[in-house]
Order: sequence, then structure tokens, then C-alpha cells
Amino acid sequence: MVFSVTPVNLINMLFIAAGIGICGLCFLQITASVHLRKEVRRYFQIFFLLLLLYISTHLARQLMDGIAGTGVRAALYIVTFIEVLAAGFMAHMMSMLVLSVSKVKAKKTLLIVLTALLCVHAALLIVGWCFDLIYTFDESNVYHRAPLYVLSNLCPLIMLVIDAVLLLRFCGEVDRRVKSAFWVYLIAPIAAIVIQSAFYGVQLIIFATVGAAVYLFSVIVQTQNEAYEKQQKESSRIETELTMASSIQADMLPNIYPAFPERPEFDIYASMDPAKEVGGDFYDFFLVDDDHLCMVMADVSGKGVPAALFMMASKIILASNAMLGKSPAQILTDANASICSNNREEMFVTVWLGILELSTGKVTAANAGHEYPALRHAGGDFELFKDKHGFVIGGMDGVKYKQYELQLSPGDRLFLYTDGVPEATSSEKELFGTERMLNALNGVKDAEPEGVLEGVRRAVDGFVKDAEQFDDMTMLCVQYKGGGKTA
Repeated sequence: MVFSVTPVNLINMLFIAAGIGICGLCFLQITASVHLRKEVRRYFQIFFLLLLLYISTHLARQLMDGIAGTGVRAALYIVTFIEVLAAGFMAHMMSMLVLSVSKVKAKKTLLIVLTALLCVHAALLIVGWCFDLIYTFDESNVYHRAPLYVLSNLCPLIMLVIDAVLLLRFCGEVDRRVKSAFWVYLIAPIAAIVIQSAFYGVQLIIFATVGAAVYLFSVIVQTQNEAYEKQQKESSRIETELTMASSIQADMLPNIYPAFPERPEFDIYASMDPAKEVGGDFYDFFLVDDDHLCMVMADVSGKGVPAALFMMASKIILASNAMLGKSPAQILTDANASICSNNREEMFVTVWLGILELSTGKVTAANAGHEYPALRHAGGDFELFKDKHGFVIGGMDGVKYKQYELQLSPGDRLFLYTDGVPEATSSEKELFGTERMLNALNGVKDAEPEGVLEGVRRAVDGFVKDAEQFDDMTMLCVQYKGGGKTA
């Protein structure tokens, strides 16, 4: 066996042993790093596996170098081919990593170029293997570089040059520490390749590649962890603000029950369950005067914070117009004009608004594109009252709304809701629907308004089960008990 215990060989073995251990630990660390981007993690995992393969085959070649035998000779050719091929794949993986963090637009073109270089690298190695142009083994199976050994490093070197160009031109927004670590990785192997092409001995490429790769990985992990901690703080701040916004929104809606304990003419109850922290649905009810109760059920387009802001503005505009003593049709007409005058985001809201005259039970209502109300006369069942719809509020300026009347008798109940109730969706993508809603209402038709809403909610929950709530779910029920106080 030619391998002998010399200072150079000991240094090389030390580099190899340390490289294998460090690469293995890095691979485990990468796999366990939950904060790394999925793409970056995958590239690093492949890179360190290739680096392990490169070092292991290099070690195998050194251990077998100079051992006689035809089988050993074949094994030497194979492990050496794998060793040099792995170097090309390592350069390719690093180029992919650089490409993933750069802002270059022609990524597909560069990907084709890099892949072509990898194919050329493999082709050169195959040709070199067949004709002993890159490396050879003499009769004693001792490794020697061939005259065209430089070809084994040509394509990986070109890839590293491309990486350098990308870093110079397209990495302006990359963290300064990450960019510096990339430069360390690019310069170290290039310097090692140049030195090893001129001198044969200490395997600087292993030391340079492993050291630079570990440094790059550690810097990226550190920056990713810092970004994650910053994101967590920001998420915590946003969550706190959303919780506060949800509380503010809930306080904007009537939520103290019984709502009017001193008024025997009616009983009313409402609820709003947003699909997100804040929602776009809203309800409202308030006494315009001593004999008139205004009821509102509305659904803003969209969800989340924008819908919640639009909801609050719409609620205030509708209530302000109602408190001026206007008719339902005029309230919607004027509210639409106010909203359309400054609605750059082109949001809209569907509204059902009715005013109940407590002394007589007469309801005067107008509908701006909202769901049909459900009405139950004493002794009967809940049925949809298919009123005439107007256009949505905020959808078009100049719309005039019409109103209608319906008569409530003592014991009658009126149920209002948003589309989140009939459109509640099960895990099988089936809608709850208005028929199931009416069945649920008639299952609790004799209950007080609070019991009516609880019955419908139980039916919806039993239908959707564990499926995620898709839309805000808002309901209101009023029971007319008969005339009492009058204006």
C-alpha cells in the first residue's frame, strides 16, 4: 500500500475526518431548523449530502491508492469519478442557493445555463474517464493527474463565477452578513481550486469548502432566526391589536340583554360571530323615539380589518340617518349617497332596515340586496318573506330605494340574518341552505328570541362539524308582544 503516514497525509486525514463529522452535524441541524425557508433548507440538505459524498469518496480513494488488484482498480475509477462529479453538483447546488436569494428576473434562463454546465461537467468526466484525460492509475493503482486535469474543475469554476456576478448585480436587498458569507464561500473554493491545480498535496479544497459552507450556513440560520423572532414580535403585536379591534367592534354592537327590560311590547336578541378576529357583518337596534324601534342587519363585502372599518362607518351613517326620523327608504338612499361620495375601494354593504311601530306592530322596511327575512305568525311556522330587493349600498350613486310594510301581531317573530347562516359549509362542501335554516327555526319556533338564535346556531354547528367557518354569521330575532307604551 502506497499510503504512508506523512505530515501531508495526516493533515489530509484530519481534514477529511473533521469534514465528515461537521457535514453530518450540519445536515442534522438543517433538518431540525424550522425557521429556514423550505427552498433554502432543501438546497442546503442536498449540498451537505453531496459534500459528505465528495469527502467520503476522496477518503476511499486515498485508502485504496496503491493497492494492487483488478477489482481495486475498478473501484478506484468509480469512487474517483463520483468524487469529481460530486464537486460539480455541489457547485450547482450553491448556484441554486444564490439564485434563490437574488432578484434576477431571468431565473429560468440562468437555471438552464447552470443545468447545461452541470451536464457538460458530467460529459467531460465521462470522456476523461474513457481516455484517461483527467486522472489515471498506473500499474500499481497509484493515482496521478492527467494533462487535462483542469477540465474537472472548469464547469464548477464557471458556476462559481456566475454566482459572483449574481451577488454583484442582483443581491442588493440581501442581508449584508449573508452576502459576505456567500463571498467567503465563493472565494475560498476558487482559491483552493487554483492552488490545487498548481500544487499537489494538501487537500485545501476540502478544508475551504467545508469551512466556507459551515460559515455560510451558520450566518443564514442566524439571520433566519432573527427574522423569525422579529416576525413573532410583529405577529404578537398584530394579534394584540386585532384582539383589541375585535373587542371594540363587539362594543359597537348592542350586547347587553335584556336590551329594553322596561319595554313590554317586544323582546329582541342578536349575535355576531366573525369568521376572523374582526368581521364585516353587523346588526343594530335602537329606539328612534318612544314608539319606533329601528332594526338593521347588514353584510359588508370582504372580510377582516378592511370590512370591519367599512362596517363601522356604515353602521354610524345608517344610525345617524335613522335618528333624524327618516323613512327606511330614505335612510338607505341617503346612506348610499354618503358612502358613494368617498368609496375609492369600491366596497359595498347589503342592508335590511326596518322600523317597528310598537303601538301597532306595523313594520316599515327596505332591503338593499340583503337576505330575505324569515317571519313567523303566532301559531304558524317560520317562512321566508320574499321582499323586493334594491341595489347594494355603496354599489352605485343615485340609487333610490323603495320600502314596504308588514304587520306583526302579538306573538309574531321576525328573524334576520346574513348569508353566513345559509352558506355555512360542511367539510363535504355542502351548504347549510335556507331550507335547513327554516327547519332549525321551526324546531325552536316557540322559544324566546335568544333561544331561537341558539337553536339555529346548534343546527349550523351540527351540520358543519369541524369545518372551518368561512363567513361571518350574524342573526337577530325580535318577538312582538303587543302594544304598550305609545308616543
